[in-house]
Amino acid sequence: MATFFRDALSATAAELANAGAEPISRDAACRLLQADDVLPALLSAAQLARARFKPGIITYSRKVFLPLTNLCRDYCGYCTFRRDPGQPGAHTMSPDEVMEVVRAGERMGCTEALFSLGDKPELLFPEMRDTLRRFGYKSTLHYLEAMCEKVLRESSLLPHPNPGLMSAEWLERLSRVAPSVGLMLETTSARLLAKGGAHDNAPDKEPAKRLRVIEDAGRRKIPFTTGILIGIGETPEERVDALVAIRELHEKYGHIQEVIVQNFRAKSGTPMAQWPEPDRGEMLRTLAVARLLLPQMNIQAPPNLSDPSVGLHFGLHAGLRVGWHYADLLDGGINDWGGVSPLTPDFINPERPWPHLDELRRQTEAKGFELRQRLPVYPEFTRKFAEQAAAHSALLAERLSAAADAAGYARRAA
Repeated sequence: MATFFRDALSATAAELANAGAEPISRDAACRLLQADDVLPALLSAAQLARARFKPGIITYSRKVFLPLTNLCRDYCGYCTFRRDPGQPGAHTMSPDEVMEVVRAGERMGCTEALFSLGDKPELLFPEMRDTLRRFGYKSTLHYLEAMCEKVLRESSLLPHPNPGLMSAEWLERLSRVAPSVGLMLETTSARLLAKGGAHDNAPDKEPAKRLRVIEDAGRRKIPFTTGILIGIGETPEERVDALVAIRELHEKYGHIQEVIVQNFRAKSGTPMAQWPEPDRGEMLRTLAVARLLLPQMNIQAPPNLSDPSVGLHFGLHAGLRVGWHYADLLDGGINDWGGVSPLTPDFINPERPWPHLDELRRQTEAKGFELRQRLPVYPEFTRKFAEQAAAHSALLAERLSAAADAAGYARRAA
């Protein structure tokens, strides 16, 4: 069996070395994802694919993280971000709080304002409806839209909203005040909605609804960020199915600018606090398979979720006591670190600090790559979206043009 996998990898590597190479099949991906003894060859094939299609440069976005509201009507089994009204830490940012963070980030060279928020909390909580009325807005999405526009008008940062499920109309509206929009698919496994599953009591995590949003964005040619969350109870086949679903939507519409492969981290106080976490080998296999399934796409893995200062928890439940350094993720074929902030914590994973940007650069260069700062919209989408934005929002087109250099990366400071 090991010989079969090695032969298959050799054939894949040879194909990817040629122009017009095809991605691997679903069946091959499922087999490779479970083949422990061919990891070195699998990583080599993924690195060859990256060298072919995404050579030399690893990107990141310098951002501020804005948790617009952590009230949420979903109760995911792994989440410590969401709150009910009255719980310690429950908070909705005011416009002044938003701009205070944005201006501080601007002084530190940030170019992205990442808005994360609970999914339609006003539908469940009268307290959120009261807050929105006090601010002068009808819904959380109306408030988000206004804050994105405020960031555009009053700063040099570009907004990137992650508001959860939204209609086609709201995708259209947000695309006028933000150059890109995000929604994690997480998984295509509806099994995880069942009682005791990771998405039990989380109706907005229904895969079909999330796929519909991603497709609606494709129809409108909106640069879109999505991805998978691994280790939350999905099978290897279901993990591959999620990547294939993303691939099929991108093949149809060409709008998915980034695919995140994020590893589950157990958090105390959650129903999944004792759940086993993906270990180094599982994460690298998944990254490599993602690269071979999506050879021409941008693939990201968050560096702070395998930070060496907190990495000893990795694999603990599987009997492994050794973590890994985030630089190892480059061996899996990624070409992007995602958003990294010099100012704000990762409010979704507050116990996992961002690496210092100077250290991120050193680690990236030590692996033989150049680290480049990008905008919330990827370089290859910048010119395309700028032309589209010019027809719908002069303000957004102006801000995007001012932020991007000739190649579509973040303009370097003088």
